Amino acid sequence: MHEQLPFILALIAAIVLIEMLADKLRIAYPVLLVLAGLFISFIPALPKVHINPDMIFFIFLPPLLFEAAWSISFKEMKKWWRIIGSFAFLVVLFSALAVAVITNHFIPGFTLALGFLLGGIVSPPDAVSTGAIMKFVRIPKSTAAILEGESLLNDASSLIIFRFALVAVGTGQFIFQDAILSFSWMVVGGVAIGLLFGWLFMQAHKLLPTDAPSDIVFTIIEPYFLYWIAEQLHSSGVLSVVFGGLFLANRQLLFLNSASRVRGYSFWEAFIFILNGIVFMLIGLELPEVVTGLRADGI
Repeated sequence: MHEQLPFILALIAAIVLIEMLADKLRIAYPVLLVLAGLFISFIPALPKVHINPDMIFFIFLPPLLFEAAWSISFKEMKKWWRIIGSFAFLVVLFSALAVAVITNHFIPGFTLALGFLLGGIVSPPDAVSTGAIMKFVRIPKSTAAILEGESLLNDASSLIIFRFALVAVGTGQFIFQDAILSFSWMVVGGVAIGLLFGWLFMQAHKLLPTDAPSDIVFTIIEPYFLYWIAEQLHSSGVLSVVFGGLFLANRQLLFLNSASRVRGYSFWEAFIFILNGIVFMLIGLELPEVVTGLRADGI
């Protein structure tokens, strides 16, 4: 750990410098971060980066989704919920289906289940990239709200598709009735858990004698707990975090004072920037690991 500390600190410093460069060049910073990670991965002396998928899901995903839910306009989401819902679920499902059919047709030995697995990975557009690109493009407010709302929910639909495809690949069978029941519980349960525990967290903020630092600490704990409890109940942790975040964000004036809101905004802005930077940099740094895995399989 001590040997890797200088590398981690240098990585964080590089993320900050790259974001400055991206602003100067008027380029979405996630693009530069991925390219920088790819470039750094070719340096032989640096340690290889191995990413545990569970670490990405549990450590990075909940706070990123939670902050996005706090940032989006709930009023605009409510206004355009039909379009947002169709984009986030139906369009992602159609995209995954298209990927499955095309890969099954053109790649020998690539089954439909494997195609759906790949489709679940590539079908949802990234929320961070969407926000970063919209900073440099003037688009109508309604379009921006739809894109932000869709990017907030599409991770849930893609992860659900991914899970069912993974089961089909692993077991070699797909039971439609069981899949419909599981899908319904993941969606309904995730939303219900998010709203229920969001309300409980709001009551805790109200009843406890909190100040700005303790309020901020609570907001760090909340997304992780929402995600964990939903996953333990075999529901959608993503939907739980999103709807819990939307519930709390829409009622923040009821339980957070002005000091907590102002200081919390500053903290979360820096925290999410670092998390986003690390995630996109890790995408590039994973190249040697991917290449090694392909070679081990004789590809």
